[in-house]
Amino acid sequence: MTHNAHYRIVDMEKVLPVWKIENDLLLSRQGDITSAFRVELPEIFTLSEKDYQTLHLAWVKAIKVLPKYSVLHKQDWFVQTGFKADFSHGDKSFLSASSDRFFHERPFLEHECYLYITQRHPGHKLSTSAVSNLFGKGIVPEDTLNEQIHQELDNAIGQFKRILTDCGMVSLNPLDAGQLAGTASNTGLLERYCYLLEKDNAPELQDIVFRPEWKIGENHCQMFSLADVEDLPSSCSPSTGYEGYSTDRTRFSTAFASPLGYLLPCNHIYNQYVIVDDAALTLKQLESKRLRLQSLSAYSRENAIAREAVSDFLNEAISQQRMPVKAHFNILVWTDERDNLKDLRNMVSSSLARIDAVPKLETRGAPQLFWAGIPGNSGDIPVNDTFDTFIEQAACLFNAETAYRSSLSPVGIRLGERLNGTPVHVDISDEPMKRGFITNRNKFILGPSGSGKSFFTNHMVRSYYEQGTHIVLVDVGHSYRGLCDLVNGYYFTYEENNPIRFNPFYLEDGAVLDTEKKESLKTLLLALWKKDDEVFKRSEYVALSNALTGYYQKLEKHPDIFPCFDSFYEYLQNEFTETLKKDRVKDKDFDVENFLYVLRPYYKGGEFDYLLNARKNLNLLQQRFIVFELDNIKDHPILFPVVTIIIMEIFISKMRKLKGIRKMILIEEAWKAIAKEGMAEYIKYLFKTVRKFFGEAIVVTQEVEDIISSPVVKQAIINNSDCKILLDQSKYQNKFDQIQELLGLTEKEKSLILSINKANDPERMYKEVFIGLGGQLSKVYRTEVSLEEYLAYTTEESEKVKVQEYTQKFGGDMKAAIKALASDMRKTKNPNP
Repeated sequence: MTHNAHYRIVDMEKVLPVWKIENDLLLSRQGDITSAFRVELPEIFTLSEKDYQTLHLAWVKAIKVLPKYSVLHKQDWFVQTGFKADFSHGDKSFLSASSDRFFHERPFLEHECYLYITQRHPGHKLSTSAVSNLFGKGIVPEDTLNEQIHQELDNAIGQFKRILTDCGMVSLNPLDAGQLAGTASNTGLLERYCYLLEKDNAPELQDIVFRPEWKIGENHCQMFSLADVEDLPSSCSPSTGYEGYSTDRTRFSTAFASPLGYLLPCNHIYNQYVIVDDAALTLKQLESKRLRLQSLSAYSRENAIAREAVSDFLNEAISQQRMPVKAHFNILVWTDERDNLKDLRNMVSSSLARIDAVPKLETRGAPQLFWAGIPGNSGDIPVNDTFDTFIEQAACLFNAETAYRSSLSPVGIRLGERLNGTPVHVDISDEPMKRGFITNRNKFILGPSGSGKSFFTNHMVRSYYEQGTHIVLVDVGHSYRGLCDLVNGYYFTYEENNPIRFNPFYLEDGAVLDTEKKESLKTLLLALWKKDDEVFKRSEYVALSNALTGYYQKLEKHPDIFPCFDSFYEYLQNEFTETLKKDRVKDKDFDVENFLYVLRPYYKGGEFDYLLNARKNLNLLQQRFIVFELDNIKDHPILFPVVTIIIMEIFISKMRKLKGIRKMILIEEAWKAIAKEGMAEYIKYLFKTVRKFFGEAIVVTQEVEDIISSPVVKQAIINNSDCKILLDQSKYQNKFDQIQELLGLTEKEKSLILSINKANDPERMYKEVFIGLGGQLSKVYRTEVSLEEYLAYTTEESEKVKVQEYTQKFGGDMKAAIKALASDMRKTKNPNP
């Protein structure tokens, strides 16, 4: 280390103020004892104004229990790094691998928060900038490890932790000796701070030079402090408005000091100190100062103003029972490029200006302040660089937030955090259930046309599919054709030359006609036979049951007969009709002639003979990705009701038979037609019972009026969907109160939703999405994907045509087609279609 104009060289080991680590406590050469913690803070852009007040109050209450002569040192590290994709797994899908390549090395700020609580030795007085332990070895007092002092500190820290963690937003994890001092292969926190090393790197010794300019190794450093009362904000509060995400109707809140934390986009350490001294002695000293200023006030207006300020401080301390403390805040920034120092200075100045503070660039005092920032050495903070304040004001300047965290759950979606688009793994099904945020996995998705709704749902179902989920999609806009073809799913749609076909009579190998299958077939046959308002007799129901039993018994004896509606119809014409005659069943009990006549159009040669006689795509129970595209038949009076019954039968069969396997049914705009056709009861049944079978039901809609006007959506879907997903609602912001009431959204969720896409990065192509879980956890994410994923999801007609052309060119291999198209688009420098 080099210091001052004499370039004095000092061995770090000889002057390091930390004497040793014992029982995971840092012991300084001045006799101070420090307990160290890693702190988990709430995620940025997720708290309401009330949440910030709660968190602030927790900090205030916690600091009040600290003993006299203690120092709270909160140290927030923000280090620029790049996202590291895991390329070690060779079994990743084509789209997952392309996502990894897309996000690899995406720059972001990695945040870590540490808290040091120091109990100063009674004989250790606060130093000044002129007299520092920077070069003093110090004599460790004999009673440093006094059991009583240790016990008092331990009790106070126990209360401190309890108060802080009880607010539900912060957790403290003690640091052990290995994390503090490091090992032979991993850098400890002490070394990391002294040499500004990256996390998890091997230890590396570097020079620390303060003159003629401050350098640590290859890094050029600067420090800015908030230490003078005149430079502080004129007022402060736990939270402040964030203009980028606020609207005319909503105020979007962030922490007051967030411009000094995660919103400052450079390498920096934000040090926050609160010194708890003898409050009575402090007030006595201030009273003496007030009297001194009183006597001098006649000679100077400045003295009179200062007297009033001290008097106001004393009045507030006594009348409101405020606890006076000393505080200091500084920001250490660094860069490996000297030319960037000016930009860093401008960044920090701008950030401090946002909280109405004046930056002070530390020059002479920088070494002492840097030294005091060493974990365990906060007791050596220069007293002349502190200011008198109350805990309430000091806590307003704490960094209160961190970056988005990824879920450890194996299930979920890759989305991006709002500021940098850093990918995060988000579980919106299992983890929220385990944590009690939701009681079901159902989801309600609302987004107007062009908001990226279909894009998000494509991304979601693709993620769930790759994690083993059985997915049934009901669509009316061909939004999932590309994804279905890519994963080799079944795509059912109606075209004149290739009409939609099913075979509900087919049983998979080894399957038998169980009660559930029989009931679903009876429901289908009755729907084909009777009108919606036409009741059926008990005798007719029994006759159909007997017919199905007899038919499947015949199939067992004659395996050469293919199970389908045609062979069932022929069984009814022949064997079953004879059975009815033998049993003397009267026409009024079961009119078989009428039944055969009404169902004749579905038999070969009839108008709809294709519908129930499919010979392909029969293994629907085991097929994991099935899309039913109903656009061309949604208004057909005969086909649509039949098809919807078959769809429901297929999913309910999966729901009940696939034990321990996740199931998902997603109904796009088709739910409106389904509800009209008397299928509302199926939707209600699904949303109420699917959770019991490890399943989730999802409804997607784009019009607000649809929600309000449909009692099915209102009562069944919304009330049984604990996960609400909303896309850009800016066109509805003037009537959003109605949506808010209908969906049961909080004020915090309202401000989050109306902030969507308000301050998007113009350099990147993405849309934002709001995800709310049971009213307890809500965030806004980016839906940002690789070019390959974009081409698989796109619903733009011109882009879909391009993908189809390339697919034909590559002989139907869609994966190769997307890969080639993406490559060609990058060559033409058009990666964002």
